[in-house]
Parts: sequence; C-alpha cells; structure tokens
Amino acid sequence: MDYKSILKQYWGYDSFRGIQEDIINSIGSGRDTLGLMPTGGGKSITFQVPALAQPGLCLVVTPLIALMKDQVRNLRDRGIKAVAVYSGMTREEILVALENCIFGDYKFLYISPERLDTEIFQAKLKSMKVSMITVDESHCISQWGYDFRPAYLKISDIRKLLPSVPVLALTATATPEVVKDIQQRLAFKEENVFRMSFERKNLAYIVRRTENKAEELLHILNSVEGSAIVYTRNRKKTKEVAQFLNAQDITATFYHAGLNNDIKDQRQKGWVNGEFRVMVATNAFGMGIDKPDVRLVVHIDFPDSPEAYFQEAGRAGRDGQKAYAVLLYARSDKAVLNKRIGDTFPEKNYIRQVYEHINYYYQMAMGDGLGCTYAFNIDEFCRNFKHFPIQVDSALKILTRAGYLEYTDEQDNASRLIFTLRRDELYRIHESSPETENLIRVILRSYTGVFSDYAYINEDTLALRSGLSRQQVYDTLISLTRQHVLHYIPGKKTPYIIYTRERQESERLVISREVYEDRKASYERRIKAMLDYADAEHQCRSRLLLQYFGEKNEHNCGQCDTCLAKHASGLKQGEFEDIRNEIMSLLQTPRSLQELLDALSGDKEKVRKALSYLLAEDVVDQQDGKLFICK
Repeated sequence: MDYKSILKQYWGYDSFRGIQEDIINSIGSGRDTLGLMPTGGGKSITFQVPALAQPGLCLVVTPLIALMKDQVRNLRDRGIKAVAVYSGMTREEILVALENCIFGDYKFLYISPERLDTEIFQAKLKSMKVSMITVDESHCISQWGYDFRPAYLKISDIRKLLPSVPVLALTATATPEVVKDIQQRLAFKEENVFRMSFERKNLAYIVRRTENKAEELLHILNSVEGSAIVYTRNRKKTKEVAQFLNAQDITATFYHAGLNNDIKDQRQKGWVNGEFRVMVATNAFGMGIDKPDVRLVVHIDFPDSPEAYFQEAGRAGRDGQKAYAVLLYARSDKAVLNKRIGDTFPEKNYIRQVYEHINYYYQMAMGDGLGCTYAFNIDEFCRNFKHFPIQVDSALKILTRAGYLEYTDEQDNASRLIFTLRRDELYRIHESSPETENLIRVILRSYTGVFSDYAYINEDTLALRSGLSRQQVYDTLISLTRQHVLHYIPGKKTPYIIYTRERQESERLVISREVYEDRKASYERRIKAMLDYADAEHQCRSRLLLQYFGEKNEHNCGQCDTCLAKHASGLKQGEFEDIRNEIMSLLQTPRSLQELLDALSGDKEKVRKALSYLLAEDVVDQQDGKLFICK
C-alpha cells in the first residue's frame, strides 16, 4: 500500500512521525493493534490513512463528542465523507447518518459507545461494508483505567458481528495493567502493542509549595513568557482567576463545559490567535486543541490521577521548545483530594436513594422505563430532592456502570438542519416572503450536503449573512419545519438520562464489587500516586511519571525542580543521582579509583564530589586500594 501518497494528498506531509507508520502497516495488514501515543503524537493519522487506502468504511468509537464533530469537520474540509452518531441526536438524524454509511460511499462513521447496542445501529451495521474498527481513548474499556466507561464493553459484541474486521485501539495514557486489559477486552487475536516513549525532553515538571496560589501563579506568569493554560477544578474558579489576571494586566479568558458553543469557539480562537495570553479552564478544555507554542501549563488544583495530569500538562511545548508544567501544592490539598474519594464513591444506600428519586422525578412506574430518554436538569433535581450536584453526578455514573440507566454528561448539541424537499422541489415555496427565500439562498450558499445529511448551523452567522435578526432566522426555520420544507433542530445543552432497564425496586439494586469496591480502590491508588508525585523531594519528576506508565527510564531529566535542587554533595540533585547510579553500577566489581574514573563519563570534578559524599556517608568504602559498595 502506498500510504505515503495518501498522507501527502490529504494532509500535505511527506513522511510519518514516530510509530505512526508501524501502526498503519500493522492494522493495514489486518492485525489487531494497540497504539500507545502521548497527546499530540498524531493518533488520528494512524486510522485515517489506512482507512482511505482500502474500500469500505472505518467505524470510529470515541466518547468525546466535541472531538468527534471536530474530526468530521476536518475530514469533510479535505473532501472526505465522514459522519457522526452520538447521544442527543434525534432518531431521524441517526437514520439519515446510518443510511448514508450504507449507500453514500462514506469513509468514516464516528459513533459514541452508548449508541453501539441500539437496535437501529445493529440493524444498519449488517448492511455496511466495514473495513476496520478504531477504538479511540481505549483505556475507557478497562475497569482499571482512570476513565472506565461501561458502554465500551459493548465493542466486543460488535466484534462478534464483524469477526474478520481488525481493530485498532488507541490511547495516550495507559499503565501496564491497562495495556493488557484493553487487548483482552477487545478480544485481540494476539498481543500486538506499539509504544512511543512518553518522555518529553523539552518539558520541565515543577511542583511549587505555596499557601497563596494566586500570588504564586502571578509570579510564575511574570517569570515565564508566552502562551499559557491554567487548569482549575470548578467552573466558578475559571472566571475568578481570569478576572484576577486581567486586573494584573495579564490578558486572560476562561472556558468550561457550561458555556455555549459560540462563546467556547470564540474564546478558543482568541487564545489560539494570541488575543489572550492565558486560558483559564476546567479539564473540558484541551481535547483536539492544536496550539504548539504553549510555554506553560499551571494546575491550581490537583487532577484525580497521574493519567489526567500527564495528558493536561502535556499540552505545553508541542513545538519541541522549552516549556513548563507547574503544579501548585498547598497544605490543604491533601484533605481536598481525600474528600474527593467520598464524593466520587458515595455510600451504596445514597446511590439507591438517588435512583429512587430519579424515578419520582420522571414519575416512572415500577416495571416501566426501558429505552425511555429524558433531558436531565441536575440543578432542578437537586433542589427538589435536597441533594448536592457532585454526589448526584457520581451516583448516576455508578448506576450507569451497574447497568440500570445511561447518564450522559452535559452535551453541546449545536443547531442543525436538513432539507426534506429535493432541490428541484423548492420552487413549491416561491410564493413565500422575500425574507424566507433569501434565508434559503443563504443556507444553500453557506452549507454543503444539506439535502442528504444534517448540517450544523449557526443562527448568528445566518442572521449576519441574510440581514435578518437572530429571532427572525429562528422563527423562519421553525415555520419552514412546519411546512415540511426542512427539518430544523435548535441547539440545546443538556445532560440525558436513558433507562437501560425497566424500573427496579431500589433495595434490590445490585451494585457489584467490580462496579464499586474495586473501582474505589483503583481510584484511591491514583489519588495516592498523585500525592506521591507532589511529595517527592529527591526523585526526578519525569522519571516518576514514566515509571507509573511502565516505562523504564534510566536517566534523570535534569530540568524538573527536584533535579535542579541542591544536593548535600554540592551538586544538583539530578546530577548527583545520575553519577551515583553510574558509580553503583560500575562498583558491582571492586575497582581502583583510577579505574573508576576512567570508566565514568562526564565531568571528573563532579564525579569526585559525588564519590566524596558516598564515601562520607558509608555508601562506598575503600580497602587495599579498591573501592567497593558497603553491604
């Protein structure tokens, strides 16, 4: 297969990066393949290129709706037919998308894992010619992964329906335990893993202990030039920190999942284009963000796991130039992190109570509910039943894992439309107002494929181009929907609850060990690993992170705060560690001082300092002219 010519034709690159080509050759030859690539490693190329090289459709399973829409848009911009199916779409939209995959010569179908076991999808799948299955964020299939999603377990059922179709699993973060689990759960025919080193040689990891995080943040931003991301845990704080920075003459904006799409796009573009130096955000920001010159990522609050930290910190320095990832650490952070365990895993009786209250909220009769979908207003629910949103959110996620319902996080569903009349039938509405005709012309000029597929639209853009107000655009589209000229679905932002089983007696709910106790223990281990990382005073931070992901790294980074700290020998901590490791390795066999110096690399003066310290501390001793390790 001439994969390079496809890469050149659609992406304009002459060659692949890192392990991209190895993964492409492996999946292209029909082998089940797992690719471990850090954020920014170019994962999408590894399935898009081989899919374009062969006939048929590539099925892409991913939980990230924003990323799904972004990739579909990027592929369409390159003239490649792609479509997405996810929670929150209407049945008509899903039907149109799936029919297009059967008859429309589409190359990519992006689908959220929750849609995999729906009757409509499985019925249509039988008529599709699928060339390969891609599982993005594949760590979500492992219950040992930091972001386990039960819906991912349905992928193995799809494999049974398509036994000869190879699967490509991709992830940016996986421990050795998770790597093994992914392959088992996806029923790999043989183990087949390609790993890219997770080491970021240009990225300095720093932990700063401070009781005044705002002042420390200001100091850091004044010390490091260039574009920055500041991560916080909650939405309210994003606004507060951005306002604080602006008051200090540092241009900043904020971003979280609660903002509407237009505002998010506008702020993201403003930051990418340099209108704002700092983006203050929750972890909703970052997926698919391609800004290579971020010099600094600061975490004001601790993430829940080294996986999340590594991914978010890794958004700094994608251009290969020096960058910094700083974690701010106050005395209270330990208690805050430990409280998260109780918030994320509330008591089982509390979970049963939330289930009971959900049934009251929707007035669901016993034995009813299977397949029912409802928009869910968490604030209203908490007001009505005297709950706190964080614990309700956690309880609903556990009920999802236990298989009683499906709770989808807040979804950004942009407005969309499709013409239900054929282009040649539009003459039927010529007696309508000039404003209506003008709006139809603007829609046809602004969006392609509106007769065969739903197009995402922006009412503000249409208002600008047609000279109508936003309200007039909305009213006209509603009127055209009533006339069956087109089908318009206004955008709305809401989580959904879908009953995956009929209503049960709450005291009979089974919340298994695998769903609760094992997951809780795994979460506690990740919280502990995050605290161990922050508490380390003598170990290289880069090595600590790499060891967590199972990567054996024999050298210190030489640029994190622990490596740069002064050691009692007079050397920097990192320098001392590297020299000590080399001395200890060479002294497995006793040697004279001269033999040792001849065998050691590096600055001889630094070697003497390290050796003097080891002799003074009785780590190394000397006898009969030979140096040896003290037992």
